[in-house]
Amino acid sequence: MGRPSPLGDEDRSDYASVLDEVLASAEIQRLLERSGVGGGQLRIRALASAARTAPAAAPEYQAYAALRRELRGRSLDGGTSSLSGPGNQERPGAGALALLGVLTPILAAVAGATFLLLGYGLRLAGSLVALADTLVRVGWFSLGVAAATALVTIVALYRTAALQSAPASPPGVDRAADLDRAREAWRTALRDKAIRPFLVQELAEEAPGGTPDRPARFTPPAFAGPDFSSPGFSGPGHGSPDAGSPRLPDTRR
Repeated sequence: MGRPSPLGDEDRSDYASVLDEVLASAEIQRLLERSGVGGGQLRIRALASAARTAPAAAPEYQAYAALRRELRGRSLDGGTSSLSGPGNQERPGAGALALLGVLTPILAAVAGATFLLLGYGLRLAGSLVALADTLVRVGWFSLGVAAATALVTIVALYRTAALQSAPASPPGVDRAADLDRAREAWRTALRDKAIRPFLVQELAEEAPGGTPDRPARFTPPAFAGPDFSSPGFSGPGHGSPDAGSPRLPDTRR
């Protein structure tokens, strides 16, 4: 597997959102109280370590980023992606062509009818026979142009209406839903595989003498040794002045 893609600006906002969610959880709040670390300080550490922790959710992120690039590529190519706005469906000169397509058959039909009336009128009058024949021919030609342009205009309008209704088709909606599911899967993996383990490890290192799940400080009870005092002994001749030496019996009798 290649090197994970770096997080973009919009992905960093998702990272910060998931981080705040984990920091607000009961588990992390309990560990913060035991370790004595401030929540703001821990948040700064996690944001600074995003490049080191985010790769733990790399498979989910790559799937989400690939689908997002695909849908954006369709939008730029003028496809039927639901992410494309109305500006991508407009082209310079499209309004003028549509107007010309509507006016051409109308003008051609009016001109054709006018030429035919004049031509047949001259024929009935029996004057300017050559001009009358020319007007009749031009009139029928104009009606043919009107019919042809009207057919082309109808087909173009039908095709435009079909393209306008394409973004609301079920495939486009499904792809947008797929994108939402891929984003949510990445956020879940980011929370469970990346951010939470990082926070727990940081708090474990801050806890003195052990993990934050166990009391780290242990104060042994204070024991005092027994108070021994030696009995008072005094040797011969070392007694007090009032105390005399032992009397011996008189053997002179």
